[in-house]
Amino acid sequence: MSVPLAAPLAGSVDLDRRMSPRLILSRVVALCVVELQKLSHDRSELVTRAVQPALWLVIFGVTFTKLHAIPTGGVPYLDFLAPGVLAQSALFVSIFYGIQIIWERDAGVLAKLMVTPTPRAALVTGKAFAAGVRGLAQAVVVYAIAELLGVRFTVNPLRLLGVIVVVLLGAAFFCCLSVTIAGLVLSRDRMMGIGQAIMMPLFFASNALYPVSLMPGWLQVVNHVNPLSYQVEALRGLLIGTPARLPLDFGVLIVATAVGIAAASGLLARLAR
Repeated sequence: MSVPLAAPLAGSVDLDRRMSPRLILSRVVALCVVELQKLSHDRSELVTRAVQPALWLVIFGVTFTKLHAIPTGGVPYLDFLAPGVLAQSALFVSIFYGIQIIWERDAGVLAKLMVTPTPRAALVTGKAFAAGVRGLAQAVVVYAIAELLGVRFTVNPLRLLGVIVVVLLGAAFFCCLSVTIAGLVLSRDRMMGIGQAIMMPLFFASNALYPVSLMPGWLQVVNHVNPLSYQVEALRGLLIGTPARLPLDFGVLIVATAVGIAAASGLLARLAR
């Protein structure tokens, strides 16, 4: 009688161990590392992805700074623009993760991951924060270019730590948004089209390029529900000291990321079919 009772008990203990927070965290980190190892095989990606933000800063930023066409409250326009371009670069890195996960589905990689005991939320979280680390790599490039152009960002270590958290959360959310869309459309071609269709509207409907006060009323409404706007506001407040609602900004990004992970996790099984 003792053997049948012992077996389920051992199984339940093993299950508890598998699902322990420490083990889940270790698997999230492992998945994140695996994602980042892909970057080491194509280091030129960082250079090519830096071209677009460099053009925004060098051409758009420098030109409009000289024109004084956009009122930014006494802040040089290039300084105003740089945090927005930094957020944009993280967005562009993250928004196409849906294409990658569809490719993994087609190659059979996703099915193998789904049969492991790792929770779906951990799989999504690993990818999301891998996107965040890639976004940080892009942020370093944008930071360096902006400094060369004369933008003077903060050197306060606590503020820079806040910048790291903001970039990680923003990139993680947009990665989850991309994976969620991938779970709905199930096609690389459709995913690419939708990614391109929403990427620029998200950017232009935020406060990355111009103050909210200059927007028409309907665009201000869109701006207030756009997570990118809160990311940009937090980055400006931390990097150049403009007024920012940091508790609100961090709160929105945390909630958006949590909702994004839940939504993407829920659609992961549909994607793997």
